Amino acid sequence: MSVSTTVALSSEISAVSTLIARWREDPDGTYQTWFLWPERLKNFRSIRRGIQQVIAEIKADTFGTAYRGSSLEIVVRSIAEQRQIFKGADHPFLWKPKLRIPDIYESRDNQLAFGHFLDTCMCCNTEAQLLSAVHRLDQQSIKGLGPAAANLMYFLHPTIMPPFNTAIVSGYNALTRARVKLGSWSEYLAMRIGILRIVDEHRAFLSNDLGAIGGLLFDIGKERYAALPAGADSFKRAEWEADLANVRDLSAKEKRASEEARESDRTHSEIQGWLRDLGIALGFQVWIASNDRSRAYLSGKLADCCLMDLPSSVTGGGDAVALIDVIWFNVDGVPAAAFEVEHTTSIYSGIVRLLDLAQGSKIDSSVPLFLVAPDNREGEVREQLQRPAFRTTASKLHLRYLPYGNLEKHREAVTRFGTGVKPILAIAKDFF
Repeated sequence: MSVSTTVALSSEISAVSTLIARWREDPDGTYQTWFLWPERLKNFRSIRRGIQQVIAEIKADTFGTAYRGSSLEIVVRSIAEQRQIFKGADHPFLWKPKLRIPDIYESRDNQLAFGHFLDTCMCCNTEAQLLSAVHRLDQQSIKGLGPAAANLMYFLHPTIMPPFNTAIVSGYNALTRARVKLGSWSEYLAMRIGILRIVDEHRAFLSNDLGAIGGLLFDIGKERYAALPAGADSFKRAEWEADLANVRDLSAKEKRASEEARESDRTHSEIQGWLRDLGIALGFQVWIASNDRSRAYLSGKLADCCLMDLPSSVTGGGDAVALIDVIWFNVDGVPAAAFEVEHTTSIYSGIVRLLDLAQGSKIDSSVPLFLVAPDNREGEVREQLQRPAFRTTASKLHLRYLPYGNLEKHREAVTRFGTGVKPILAIAKDFF
């Protein structure tokens, strides 16, 4: 390699480092709004559980012939709710009858191939095994089912398979001056190699979780940032760095979405704070989700006056239990009640975490479990609890819905005059 080529390559790597550093500190970039979003990690387990359900239904031939109402819809909607970066992730899976795509609803052979692909991704954890699964699915030539399925793989293996959408491809092409095209597994895999190279070159700035580089490429693809123009001299580079330091203002639509996301986080923390204070006032020990403990609430942190470690009575539930928003414990360390707050995120994921607590920890079925959500989400809660995948277990465990309105209206009286969990049971809604 010539000296001039080496210098040019070093300059490009330096420019990407500058871009990454700017992206990481941008309060409206995906690093701050999505990758560091406390709710993000909670969705990995629930999406994994959802994929298991899809596989089971395909094997049993009960998956059905439509996307709407299917177990796949629940999973993909959970992904699509992952802030702006995954908006539209469900579009490739929507059944388009005129085009008869994606052909996994009416073709049993294709459905089985898709199920086998998901099953392999669930069971295997090496790069070679996952790439082999992709090649086998690609050879099936299922009409309308392309690399959009890589988003399912990302939530199963975030350090091996990067997320995928149009903006990410556009960002990758802009950053690397490649010409990756949409809709082809071979193109996705070629992009993946390039993505891994970028991560390796910038290991000090980028996480092993490929969602980080995916978020960067998404923001470049959405033209929030510009890559350094090819062949830029020192003057052009100085201009580019100046533009980078003054990233354009968000559009009105983007600003509204960003503000709504921040308001959602604030509201979520506020509801957790209400439940924390109620639990303490009623004489319980309180656990706050491990990824929310340092979040600001009033003049302190959410975890103030709360348990530092989970009692041994629930350690069998694994990491999912530690991520439950609020758990009340009796003084002997036995759970008294558990709460999942679902402000805008998937009702499905909240149900999965509560069932993990109940089944993994084998707590008594008399311990009440609550889905806490805005009043206008009652229909969603009812619909999810009535799904075949949940109905029997949720009924047996008596999972209840606690509307924000009821909590806000009665929390002061409960704090002053209530004892035990009976006041909370009185203001919650029971659908069974």
